[in-house]
Amino acid sequence: MSNEVADAISAGRAVVALESTLLAHGFPPGDNLAIAAQLERTVREEGAVPATIAVLDGKPTVGLTADQIHTLCTSDDVAKLSLRDLGPAIGLGRTGATTVAGTAALAHAAGIGVFATGGLGGVHLPAGDDPVSWDVSADIGVLAATGVLVVSSGVKSVLDIPAKLEALETRSVPVVGYRSDDFPAFYLRSSGHRVPWRVDSPAEAAAVFAAHRELSDSGMLLANPVPTDAEMDHRLHDRLLAEAMEILRSRDVRGSDVTPVMLEHFHRASDGVSVAVNEALVLSNARVAAQVAVELAG
Repeated sequence: MSNEVADAISAGRAVVALESTLLAHGFPPGDNLAIAAQLERTVREEGAVPATIAVLDGKPTVGLTADQIHTLCTSDDVAKLSLRDLGPAIGLGRTGATTVAGTAALAHAAGIGVFATGGLGGVHLPAGDDPVSWDVSADIGVLAATGVLVVSSGVKSVLDIPAKLEALETRSVPVVGYRSDDFPAFYLRSSGHRVPWRVDSPAEAAAVFAAHRELSDSGMLLANPVPTDAEMDHRLHDRLLAEAMEILRSRDVRGSDVTPVMLEHFHRASDGVSVAVNEALVLSNARVAAQVAVELAG
């Protein structure tokens, strides 16, 4: 851990974990560096300490420096590390950006209880002629076993959202809407599916998570919709989604390759609109996470 993060955790101050895969693989080069700086600045503005997480030359690192973030955002050889990949990357001395699952695991190990990201992984829609999909993100299992509060804008609409919500319910992971009764779909404020619980302030979110972790080892999902003024136009979204689904089918794209292929199409075909939406929701999630972390620390 960086000295700043270690000191904050030791003193019981608010700390927010930040994912590195969205920087290394989620945003275009150049944009990722600017967004990384904005994320950390946003967390600090709310009185919390940011802790961007990655594995650097085999060393799990919690609280990256500006130079380390620059290297991560500009290198061509950065692996994408879920929890299953941490051991191989550490053992082989590799450098990698951590996904939601990888970040949550390392944050929990470091003693950080709040984590901000863009979107959570989920259950993929069936591919080809398959009647059902067995492609389920590791994010679900890790959240079920790791006591971290994840603030995200739901999941991307390319996923099977009802199946995702059912998977979380089966694993006793609370899904709580932040100032919304609807579960968000990343670029859109509503997926058309309701959330079972709602909170309207950081204090309420902190109270719910504090009560939950007294009773369970699982984490909690705080679903924070993209800001109203940043939501993608619904017609544009539906067109891009249909095109992305056709690309996935025609190329038989599956597993961890689905999200990068889909994001690349959204970025290219929306003339930058999707990048702007992604940036707005990630910054909003970082701000909410920092506010909740401050309440928890208090």
